[in-house]
Amino acid sequence: MPTKALVNPAHGPGSTFIAFSRDGLRVYTGGADTLVRIWDTDLGEDQEPPVAMEASEEVTTISAGSDCWVSGSKDSDVRRYESAKPNLQGLVANAAGVSIRCVAIDPKGKRVAVTSDEPIVKVVSLDDITQTIKLEGHTKAVRKATWHPSGALLTTCGADGKIIVWDLSGAEAKQEKVIEGVIPAVADAEAPEFAYDCSAVWHTSGQYFFVATRTHEIATISRADWSKTSTLSDDACTGDITALALSNNGVYLAAAAKSGVFIWATQNRRMLFRYQGAIHAPITQMAFSPAKNLLAWTDAAGDLTRWIDPIPSSSPDPVKLSIGSNSVTISTKRKGTPILFDDDNVDNARPTTNKLAAAEDIDGDLGIDLDNDDWILDDLGDGMDDDGEAKRLAAEGGIREMVSVTKAQPPFQPGSTPMDKKKRYLAYNMIGVIEVTDQDTHHIVNVEFHDRSARKSYHFTDHFRYDLASLGERGALYACQPEAEHTAHIIYKPYGTWASQSEWTYEMPKGTRVLGIAAGGPPPSKSLREKSDVDIGGQGNVVVATSDGELIFLSGSGIERACLSLPGDFVTMVAGSEWVFVVTRDGSTTMDGSQNLTGRLIKFDDFCILQKDALPIPKRHTLQWVGITEEGAPAMYDSSGVLHVMPRFRIPLSATWVRALDTNKLERREGKDESYWPVGVAGDAFMCLILKGRQEHPGFPRPLIQELPIRLPFKRTDPKEGPLEEHFARETMLLDILRDGLGDELTTDDIAARELALDKELIQLIQQACKTDRLARALDLTRLLHLTPSFDMAIKVAGFYHLIGLQEKMEALKAERESDDRLENLRERRRGFADDFAPVPAMRLPTAGESSRPKAFQDFRPPPALHRPGLERATPASVDARTQDSQMTDDSTMYTGSFADSTQENDFSYGSPGGKRKRPLDEEPVRSHSTDADAGTKRRALGEPTSKPAVPQARSNPFARKPGAENNNRNPFARSAEAHKSVHKSESFFNKVDAAEAEKGKRTFHILSAIHEFTDVAILGPAQSKSKPKEKKDTGKQTTLFGLLPPQPADKKTASRSKKKAGSPTDDSQEAVSTTSNGIQPESQTDTVMDETQEIGDTQIDEPSQATTETETQETAVMEAEDSESPIEWPPSPEPQKRSLGVTG
Repeated sequence: MPTKALVNPAHGPGSTFIAFSRDGLRVYTGGADTLVRIWDTDLGEDQEPPVAMEASEEVTTISAGSDCWVSGSKDSDVRRYESAKPNLQGLVANAAGVSIRCVAIDPKGKRVAVTSDEPIVKVVSLDDITQTIKLEGHTKAVRKATWHPSGALLTTCGADGKIIVWDLSGAEAKQEKVIEGVIPAVADAEAPEFAYDCSAVWHTSGQYFFVATRTHEIATISRADWSKTSTLSDDACTGDITALALSNNGVYLAAAAKSGVFIWATQNRRMLFRYQGAIHAPITQMAFSPAKNLLAWTDAAGDLTRWIDPIPSSSPDPVKLSIGSNSVTISTKRKGTPILFDDDNVDNARPTTNKLAAAEDIDGDLGIDLDNDDWILDDLGDGMDDDGEAKRLAAEGGIREMVSVTKAQPPFQPGSTPMDKKKRYLAYNMIGVIEVTDQDTHHIVNVEFHDRSARKSYHFTDHFRYDLASLGERGALYACQPEAEHTAHIIYKPYGTWASQSEWTYEMPKGTRVLGIAAGGPPPSKSLREKSDVDIGGQGNVVVATSDGELIFLSGSGIERACLSLPGDFVTMVAGSEWVFVVTRDGSTTMDGSQNLTGRLIKFDDFCILQKDALPIPKRHTLQWVGITEEGAPAMYDSSGVLHVMPRFRIPLSATWVRALDTNKLERREGKDESYWPVGVAGDAFMCLILKGRQEHPGFPRPLIQELPIRLPFKRTDPKEGPLEEHFARETMLLDILRDGLGDELTTDDIAARELALDKELIQLIQQACKTDRLARALDLTRLLHLTPSFDMAIKVAGFYHLIGLQEKMEALKAERESDDRLENLRERRRGFADDFAPVPAMRLPTAGESSRPKAFQDFRPPPALHRPGLERATPASVDARTQDSQMTDDSTMYTGSFADSTQENDFSYGSPGGKRKRPLDEEPVRSHSTDADAGTKRRALGEPTSKPAVPQARSNPFARKPGAENNNRNPFARSAEAHKSVHKSESFFNKVDAAEAEKGKRTFHILSAIHEFTDVAILGPAQSKSKPKEKKDTGKQTTLFGLLPPQPADKKTASRSKKKAGSPTDDSQEAVSTTSNGIQPESQTDTVMDETQEIGDTQIDEPSQATTETETQETAVMEAEDSESPIEWPPSPEPQKRSLGVTG
């Protein structure tokens, strides 16, 4: 659209002001040259306007009424002139030596509001200047004053940052509302910002007003609750908002900014038109003509600019007061539903409140009939037709509801600024700065680091015009957008590397734009200035967000690792050493001004979400910065001036945002108009750049980084306890970050020292609580102590104040702490977090032939039995008949263990299940066993010559104690057992039998079996045994009822007499065989130290004298056994005279 503008040099350089006459035929301008000129709007640039020259100092304000106009200046006078003429009619008010800042005539032209450098506002009657009302409420100079369209309310804006609404409808003025924190506070009257127009511009409906905020936005303040309902902003409108103007019918709002002049539609809050001409100086005031399509303004250069036809003819007229122009802003209630068959009571169905009645009075002055159902119809044509469906409903008599639409925050790169005077910052963080200088044909990129000992600064020529950059620990990342045939790409430049060709480029598909980039990685362990320095930590990680909804992960060497899908609109991101923090908009913005942003912490190692939470950004505010703290925690800063930190980010999906700092409550902001541009967070310090006035971004030369102390926004004002509690909470937050990163370690020296310092502060708080008798508080503070010795100090404090009950409770807390290791619990808790989020194993489906798992609550089978070999019962095993003499009884059952030695050879005595024989013993075939082969085997085990004859093994004592475990693994090379012969005479065997029978009668059967075995040897004698040599049985590890080895037969007399023959060639073999006395006496097992060279079940040979005595004792035991209760069937005994003692030789 071609721009037609008339520019007149009206005044000298300085703040210049403007006002239209009520009929729109004249324009009044005043400036620093003390003159007021009256311009004819119908004439062009070559006119010579009339001049009013009565002011002695700079003219600071002008206002026009129905029959006059007034001006104010720094000479403290308010002068009244004839309408459209420079004829002075007199003085209206005087400010007693201070500058007049604003004059405003009410809509009826009867009163004028006068503001000055005093905090008092005067309302003077133009008909009688002696009738003055003073309004006191501001604390500093009052900059602007504006009237409500009804004239009942006056709005004043002060240098203290307050907007005060005064109710002047009654005889006495009263404050309706005080609004703080919207407009900036400008204390310096000589600052250029002080002259900017901060007026509250009321809409023609009277339901809300527009004002330029300190955040460089245009806010809408509702009259219903005096709250901000919406904002008007656009990417093209940047910088300070210096002036506002509303069209005569309220359809358009014009705003002047540093970047130009813009016109918004008040109905849908969209920017429609922009002034295409150049703006050479800041605009100080502007106004729409009340009679024609004309917008005029004055600037700090003293020029008057008239924009002819700013609204094209195809759009609604800015002057005509149409019904549709008010339909979007008047808040009225829907008519009540008429009662059936009662048309007379329709009015009663719609109650009228006082506020609605007041609104109807206000709108009555505008000529709007609210009782007409057709008032909502839009007769503005298609210029504002944003919703055809809504228009159709309105045409059918429905109600058209207008809602505020919050503009979505566009993607941005943390630490970047827009191009200003051909220079900008691409990145600004705790590592360094990337500066860009536009050389028209190319860019010069300069990279500077804060720590130059670790990294080397560099610069290069950029022909691709990179507009995104990220400084990481391991390298710098750059990105450019597609242009013509050139596609978008990113380039990664590591700081220092031992390999050549470390830079790499990643090309994007055609038409894909790069929305955001981030470079992360662990801090280097050594300096990266030299290429020879080798660091095995790699070159970091690279993350790229594209317009295709992709989040691409690459390694520092350019390896593509993952491509994730973004769940919403990308906003920004920042990368750390282990993760990347991505901010997206999941859905759309809300109607009440919320950006609806969500942050996700995605790990580099497995690309899983560590944290996900909505960003706590207040309504009608935007996200300004995201970053990482020195400890590695995510941090964010919004336009409301609040810094948030996520300390427990290592706990999966459980962390929360903590309000770490509210810059609006800093002491340094008292009386200053400044804002803060975040750079990073280091410990308990907020690193930032301080911006003065309405400055949005840091400029050049580069400002210094300032440190602001982080203070949690606690509300306690106690001078002693408040700072200690705040410091304890802040330090605990930092310690939580360090503890969560310990892993399996318990603590570090730094953490222990800081915990000790915190305990000292807690002791001070405990002392203060005990001193003021707040015992519950003292006990709670004791629970917060970290170290166990600190409890002793707390107990001493309680004892000093004679608080015995508190002292006992503290001692109980100490005992509980001592019994429970705090550091161990913290480590187990960290391990538990990892276990809770361990990968879930895949479901295993049943294979062919495998029964499927029973359904839940339908398996009534008993639990499976556990196989425990050590707890199994002993099972009886029958002794093979081949080892028995033909004249012995068949009852030779023995008890063996469940697990016999599998290495036994030629052992046929297997026990059947349940102790039952498969067939009778007499039916079993007698298997022949070679005695010579068996003896030879044993001699080979003992290392003896095979030529020696074999001696039958004696049956061992069934009641003997079980040999030690060391006998199972005998040493074949150990010395002979001759040195370990027993020197004690054993007791009677049958005395042991009697004791066993007295303890348990069930052992009778086994006792008799043992007696039968020994008696058989005694009766038959050695001659019989020699005539019928018994086969040797290798019993292995079979045991009896008491866990002993089974008895083995032996010839006592033969063994004893053989022992008497000195120098016999069979002495060595006799020592390897157990004697009868040792086989039947339990004492031989107890008193004799077993040698590892002996077989299991063999014992040492007693002295010859002891053998004869023990043989006689056994014969006596045979006679005693005849008197037992159970009869015993003895085999026929041989004739006594036939007994002979055989000598083994």
